[in-house]
Amino acid sequence: MFKDPVSNKAWDNSGKEDSARKNRQKLVGGLRIVFGLFWLMDALLKWSPAFFHEYVGLLKAAAAGQPPWLHPWFHGWIALVSPHPDMWAFLTALIETVTALGLLLGFAQKLGYLIGSLFSLAIWSTAEGFGGPYTPGATDIGTSIIDFLVFVYLAAMQYMEGLPAYSLDRWIIAHWTPWRKIATFATDTTVSPAGKS
Repeated sequence: MFKDPVSNKAWDNSGKEDSARKNRQKLVGGLRIVFGLFWLMDALLKWSPAFFHEYVGLLKAAAAGQPPWLHPWFHGWIALVSPHPDMWAFLTALIETVTALGLLLGFAQKLGYLIGSLFSLAIWSTAEGFGGPYTPGATDIGTSIIDFLVFVYLAAMQYMEGLPAYSLDRWIIAHWTPWRKIATFATDTTVSPAGKS
């Protein structure tokens, strides 16, 4: 219910607001699915034998040419990963696959956005060498930092607009409300009831 500042008459704009919110939820839901498709393509590549074989090599390549003050960071990661590279490659592929499926299905979005953003920062700061801006001739800051920003955007939109459309979380919350803690950053007033889109 709003008051027109000119006529001082009350009017109800909730129908327009609900319609606009539903449209934004559909847009964000669609963006989440497209982002999930990119993550799925990347995850499928991670299951290749070449990725498992080259895992430590990728970290060493990222460390090459970094300034001396970053050497302890990269050498620490290489020392951590080198004894069990297959385990780390498996965990990387698994995290990317689970994240992709969560994005595609709209499942456990709050948890997925947190894990996805932290994982993106981890990849950006290790395998992507912080995007390499400290090396001569660098022209790119890396892709994982963009992934991080997309996860933050999706989480912020969910907080402001409620659960996006096309989401399994909506159905689960309609049948089991405690799932809300895992599924959404949104407040009670921004989550549509009973899984309605």
